[in-house]
Amino acid sequence: MQERIERIKKFLEEKKAEDVQIFDLKDKGYFVDTVIIATSLGDKHTAALLDYLKEKLKPLGEEFLKIDESDEWIVIDLGDILIHIMTEAYRKKYNIEEFLEAIKEGREIKE
Repeated sequence: MQERIERIKKFLEEKKAEDVQIFDLKDKGYFVDTVIIATSLGDKHTAALLDYLKEKLKPLGEEFLKIDESDEWIVIDLGDILIHIMTEAYRKKYNIEEFLEAIKEGREIKE
C-alpha cells in the first residue's frame, strides 16, 4: 500500500502538482484507507494531471472506479485510495485537510 501511495505522489509531483499531502485514515472509520490531496496550477493542469495518472497507473493494475470532474476539482476513487486534485482557490475554499485531520485524530467534526 505504501508503495502505491508513494508512486502516486511521485507521479503527481513529476507533473508539477504542488503541496501533495497524504492522509492515512486506515482504521479510522472513513470509507477509504488513504486520501491524497494535490494542488494544480489551473483548470487545464487539473485535467492533465488526471490524464497522466491514468496513463501511468492503469498499466500498473490500478483500477479507476469513479472519477468526478469539474474545472476546478477532480476526485479519483481507486477503491482504498481517494485522490483530490484541485486548484489553489478551491483548496483554500474547502479546506478538506481540516476535515481529514479531524477524522485522523478521532476528533468531532464541526459543521
